[in-house]
Amino acid sequence: MKSLVKRAQRGDDQAFVELIEENKQALYKVAVGILKNDFDAADAIQESILTCYEKLKELKKAQYFKTWLLRILINNCNQMLREQKKVVGIEDYYGAEDAKGKKAEEKIAAPPGAATINEDFLELLDQMEQQYRVILILYYVEEMSIREISQILQMNENTVKTRLSRGRGVYKKLYLKEHPEFQFE
Repeated sequence: MKSLVKRAQRGDDQAFVELIEENKQALYKVAVGILKNDFDAADAIQESILTCYEKLKELKKAQYFKTWLLRILINNCNQMLREQKKVVGIEDYYGAEDAKGKKAEEKIAAPPGAATINEDFLELLDQMEQQYRVILILYYVEEMSIREISQILQMNENTVKTRLSRGRGVYKKLYLKEHPEFQFE
């Protein structure tokens, strides 16, 4: 990936396309995990790719490309959430239909492999606070290390560990609430 980044920084558009292709599943999973719908996720991803393309020459260490790209995405997602809170009566796009009766999830295709995430896991994540949801997605879905997550979220590694632990606890409570047959006395 390092050589692709260097080529893209020198203006090789094909190298940039390859970088985005390599990271599209991660972008999709993180964006949907934060924003909870495909419309907003697609907007955030598009905006992040554009920002990445425009500022790629500012990236000093090529090995941190994915971390840097995900940080841009998370910032864009957080900005979208802040803007949505300002708007009263915003409609939830997920499940909404357009004029032709097509649902959003029918129009926007998830990247191949994105559907392999357990549906129960996603439903329970949707019920969690964002501070836990994002860390659980990065750790379990994207299989990132504590160090990588701390760099992306710009927080101390111990804070990441604490939120990961608390997130697991919240997830466990939600799971046992949904599946009481797994509770032991």
